[in-house]
Amino acid sequence: MARARGANAVMAAAFETTYGTAPVSGFKKLPFVSAALGDEQGLIASDLLGYGREPLPPSRDVVNNEGDVVVPVDLRNFGNWLKLLMGSPTSVETTGVYAHTFVSGALTLPSMTVQIGMPEVPSYGLNVGVRANTMQIQLQRSGLLTATMGLIAQGETRFAASQSGSPTEAVIERFSQFQGEVKRDGTAVGNVVSAEFSYSNNLDKVEVIRPDGRIADADPGLVAVTGTVTVRFADTTLLDQSASGDPCELSFGWSIDANKSLLFTFHSVFLPRPKTPIQGPAGVQAAFSWQAAKDPVLGRSCTVVLTNDAATY
Repeated sequence: MARARGANAVMAAAFETTYGTAPVSGFKKLPFVSAALGDEQGLIASDLLGYGREPLPPSRDVVNNEGDVVVPVDLRNFGNWLKLLMGSPTSVETTGVYAHTFVSGALTLPSMTVQIGMPEVPSYGLNVGVRANTMQIQLQRSGLLTATMGLIAQGETRFAASQSGSPTEAVIERFSQFQGEVKRDGTAVGNVVSAEFSYSNNLDKVEVIRPDGRIADADPGLVAVTGTVTVRFADTTLLDQSASGDPCELSFGWSIDANKSLLFTFHSVFLPRPKTPIQGPAGVQAAFSWQAAKDPVLGRSCTVVLTNDAATY
């Protein structure tokens, strides 16, 4: 029997019609960097006395299934994770080019079945009732562009054979860090050293009493959108913004060409007033740890537009 290796691991996923029920078709092969989904069940030490110093057998605790999956921010596959995080998009076609618009604050969110297979063993973990709790993306001058998805699942069943049938596969075309741009109120922000942002659904696990020890579901709570922008201190534009207390619009985008792009727009962003510490002879930097709120006109805090050649999500 061969030993499992990450190089041969495969992930296939499909959206569920009924929460916690794996679909029989519609699976897609999804690229990933790392995955930490799977059931965990702890042990509770015995508290009984009267049987000497040697411990009695422990009892099993509830089942938990949550963890991070790191995925590439790419042109086609990443739309599936955006749908899981924010709900179905509105898609508009223009001569074979599709603009998929995802918006924050949906009352209900979809769930997904995610199978992680290690064919050498063989072992295929079928995780059902997977919901997206958080997403975090970091921007920097170079390197690979990835997103860390914080997922919560209902449970996992292991099989000796794949349960995903023949999953479809999209061509991978990754966005690169060097293609990124940060804008404030539609104007590029200069001297940005690094940035990051996170989107959270603040899922509330429905921890009911049931014989399998699993959760009943995970309900969406208040949306939380936060981030940090670190800039070289060359002007007072952002400092003046933070001092005024007024919100601005921040956007983070990547573009391969006119028909291939990804744009996150946070419509009402509030900046704190940061320090500008001098820590030696090198350049002075300021880090703004911002928070986004619902825009009073649009009624949402975040809009994501993915432009590609995929017809639907």
